[in-house]
Amino acid sequence: MSEIPDKVLKLASSIDAEGGRALLVGGCVRDMLMGGQPKDWDLEVYGIEPAKLREVLDGFGSVNVVGEAFTVYKLGHDIDISVPRRERKAGRGHRAFVIEGDPAMSFEMAARRRDFTINAIMQDPLTGEIVDPFNGIQDLENRLLRAVSPDTFGEDSLRVLRAAQFATRFEFKIEPQTVALCRDIDLTDLPSERIWGELSKLLLQAMRPSLGLLHLRKLGALEQIFPEIKALIDVPQDPEWHPEGDVFVHTLLVVDRARELIDDLPYAKQVTVMLAALAHDFGKPATTEFVDGRLRSRGHEEAGVAPTENFLNELNLYTLDGYDVRAQVIALVREHLKPGEFYKRRDQVGDGAFRRLARKCEPDLLYRVARADSLGRNADWVPREQWYGAEAQEWFIERVRELQVEQRPPAALLMGRHLLEMGMPPGQKIGEITQAVYEMQLDNRVRTLPEAKAAAQRIIESQK
Repeated sequence: MSEIPDKVLKLASSIDAEGGRALLVGGCVRDMLMGGQPKDWDLEVYGIEPAKLREVLDGFGSVNVVGEAFTVYKLGHDIDISVPRRERKAGRGHRAFVIEGDPAMSFEMAARRRDFTINAIMQDPLTGEIVDPFNGIQDLENRLLRAVSPDTFGEDSLRVLRAAQFATRFEFKIEPQTVALCRDIDLTDLPSERIWGELSKLLLQAMRPSLGLLHLRKLGALEQIFPEIKALIDVPQDPEWHPEGDVFVHTLLVVDRARELIDDLPYAKQVTVMLAALAHDFGKPATTEFVDGRLRSRGHEEAGVAPTENFLNELNLYTLDGYDVRAQVIALVREHLKPGEFYKRRDQVGDGAFRRLARKCEPDLLYRVARADSLGRNADWVPREQWYGAEAQEWFIERVRELQVEQRPPAALLMGRHLLEMGMPPGQKIGEITQAVYEMQLDNRVRTLPEAKAAAQRIIESQK
């Protein structure tokens, strides 16, 4: 059962003592009604002027003013407090609204500005009373996503992406009229950070991200802001390898398999695997053709680099938590066939090939993307015990772990300072010799620092 924090209850009591009323609103109410425990709490305060509300809040510690113009405050990291407000569209763009607070506004008028009925439910934290002017509880029970106000829904273009991610995370249907509303909305005004904010939830917080891609297609979002994904729809697949159909359908299966393989990773690497799984076949629209009576996509991994770069540019996605997501996603798209290629030539592939691959991308992440790609050849209706195609990836990751190159290649034994200590003068030759010795190390021809120094000495002698 969900628990409301003591701080929220004490704050509501203090507001009540001043003649006001604080109601929980939005996602925290929705999540509690669905049996979850909210992490963040939103309070809407009625019947008390902003100046008096600020006095009450100051008694609870440091208050961070997020939007003084329309009286939104943060108390700590998890409690947002605001007065009811009305919004009026004043121009093009997701943020082009005139907003004014009105503590005397009715509950129904305040809830009317919300996007979906399941987010327009209010609850009094002191009494437990539910205020549900738009039948959001019934929609929760029916697992239905429905717009609150058809007249104003289209004023905020972000709601199209929110519809897709909510429907995906909760596995709800989208009410037909709401679908029609979404399809009529221009999404080209959305900034990249807001697009990524919703796409990341769709990919990471849902158990079946494929549903989100289907919703984005249904709502008309692919054509407007995700052309690289849209391009996959018209590309057929070779039925011998992908019996499920076109490349888009295959991608749906791959992202679901990838989502099953990332829970043990830190956030930035979860993002990396999911984006690489989504983009791994971006090169197929440009390369797929009939050759000798069969569909082939030769070189699609290299051809996928440019559209992947464009996709990441549109999301303005480069690093997360200090991790170079962009470079790693591009590398994984380029190398995603390598585990299978190594497996086919496993009697000839030496340790050096694995170590050099680790210089291009993280083999552990590559394993996950390649495994998802392989398992993505199995339709969801096929029993899991009958799935096929992951033998190559399991062989690959076993070798990777044996060589201890899951995240990075081995550190170089020979450094420039060692050559200086050996009497070699500073200069370009330092780098050339250390690189040459490192290549020997990758191939197991140098295993210790003394061996590395001896190899360097031989190179020096040969150049005299």
